[in-house]
Amino acid sequence: MADTLELLTRRATLTPATADPEGRTVEVVWSTGAPVRRRDMAGQYIERLSLAPEAVDLSRLEGASVLDAHRQTAVRDVLGSVRSAAVDGKRGTALIQFSARPEVEPVWQDVLAGILRHVSVGYSVEDWAETTENGARVLTAIRWTPHEISLVPTPADPGAHIRMETEMTDTTTTPAPPEASTTETRAEANAEIRSIARIAGLDQSWIDGQIDGGADPDAARRAAFEALAKRSAPSIRTEQVRVEMGESQDEPALRARQMGEALYARINPRHELSEPARRYAYSTPVDMAKELLTLRSESTMALSPASLVTRALHTTSDFPIILGDTVGRVLRDAYQAAPSGIRRLGRQTTARDFRAVNKIMLGEAPLLEKLNEHGEIKAGTMAEAREAYKVETWARKIGITRQVLVNDDLGAFADLARRMGQAAAETEARILVTLLETGSGNGPTLSDGKTLFHADHGNKAGTGAAISDTTLSAARLALRTQKGIEDRTIRVTPRNLLVPPALETTAEKWLASIAPATAADVNPFSGSLSLVVEPRLSSATRWYVTADPGEIDGLEFAYLSGAEGPQVESRSGWDVDGVEIRVILDFGAGFIDHRGWFMNAGA
Repeated sequence: MADTLELLTRRATLTPATADPEGRTVEVVWSTGAPVRRRDMAGQYIERLSLAPEAVDLSRLEGASVLDAHRQTAVRDVLGSVRSAAVDGKRGTALIQFSARPEVEPVWQDVLAGILRHVSVGYSVEDWAETTENGARVLTAIRWTPHEISLVPTPADPGAHIRMETEMTDTTTTPAPPEASTTETRAEANAEIRSIARIAGLDQSWIDGQIDGGADPDAARRAAFEALAKRSAPSIRTEQVRVEMGESQDEPALRARQMGEALYARINPRHELSEPARRYAYSTPVDMAKELLTLRSESTMALSPASLVTRALHTTSDFPIILGDTVGRVLRDAYQAAPSGIRRLGRQTTARDFRAVNKIMLGEAPLLEKLNEHGEIKAGTMAEAREAYKVETWARKIGITRQVLVNDDLGAFADLARRMGQAAAETEARILVTLLETGSGNGPTLSDGKTLFHADHGNKAGTGAAISDTTLSAARLALRTQKGIEDRTIRVTPRNLLVPPALETTAEKWLASIAPATAADVNPFSGSLSLVVEPRLSSATRWYVTADPGEIDGLEFAYLSGAEGPQVESRSGWDVDGVEIRVILDFGAGFIDHRGWFMNAGA
């Protein structure tokens, strides 16, 4: 197993008299080799650092980071960098430069003012020499590597001093061991012991034990490591931990969604309740109001059903959420079930915003040409056309009264929501029909300046006539022979016959499947066209043949992206004594191309 590299630290003093305010540099003495008492498995010993040039590997220190109290968990812990470093046999010195980041500026100003004066070096030892002096074990680092320099609150190397001159002179003598030093006061030591405990997560009893025992910061640091080792697994490693957090089932907002689902299940028995919502299967709106008030620490003592509903409406936003969720579910059911014939003949898409949706139609791809004897391939071009429409907002507001909630009148509640869903579907269908019938039945004006149905477009019967073999054949032929943008025949397959209710029976006859006795009795349109009845068409005689919207551009409708279909919002009533429900529909439609639609005015 590989040896674990232990990173040790020593403290020394900063040299503010050598500071260069413009270059943001200052010289420091980061070690004097002073003896420091430490402890290992064999007991106490005195540690010395050899400052002989051959003993110290400065390759890691030059260019290393200047840290805040040896912290190295984030970039913000880096205060600067070491520009140069040296040892002369008696001390280690360095030139450090501080960062110009705004958060470092207060530290730099304290350095210039002489308030922050102490530094510490972080190092690792590769080789020790063990001796005995006066019965004490002494370990001297004879091969070691400094890794970083940190600003620290108090010094632990009493031989290090503030350099008051820019010239490096030897004015120090080998200091006594730390216990003989008077530079580190008891108050400073106690303050650092508290700092060690805070970083290590140790409690007040541990701090009291260290202070009462007269421990110095180094001894306290070792004791902290021992306490951490006992509290941790034998091998200490760092790893990324993934924490997955789920929803609390006691969250009022989550409870509100569950209540809304339960209320919907009472209206629609076919809905299978989720397990969390099952506990509210038989709860009334009054029961739900009371529970939500309790979750919000609101008193419900001696409150009548009407008062519970009133207070829930005005003191918490969760109660309107329940009703809005229920209305939304019922409304969407009714919206999806509402019949809309013309909607089947269009292509659905989305719009990113309310600006005009521009649709570009490309012409036919150029035909391939035979290569000449030189092998030259000619470039082809594609024509294009553009149509536009935009999404607009349609909205209505309804109210659910407090009386309905107190009476638990879910029939009226559901009926109102259902009608709003049908109204949203009706709004869409009327927009599409109005678009189709604009221009006196000839449709909207396209980018070429002509209406959708126009003789020049080849998609309008010259004379109106009833549905028959002849007129259906003419409509089908007109679509099959449509020309593209570049006046070349394109593929258009008739798929649908759109009629008003007055022509439904007639259309069914011409599309019916029969068993013919002779060839003359064969119905050529049986199975080739699908009947679409649109009751909102204003003309009782006009009918249409259309292509599959998936094959060719034609009618297109769009919803605002992320808001497909009607959207429901709710709040406590202001204009009504209850809850206001707002239904919003962001919807727009337009014709992109005329080639997939044929119109006959009928007779």
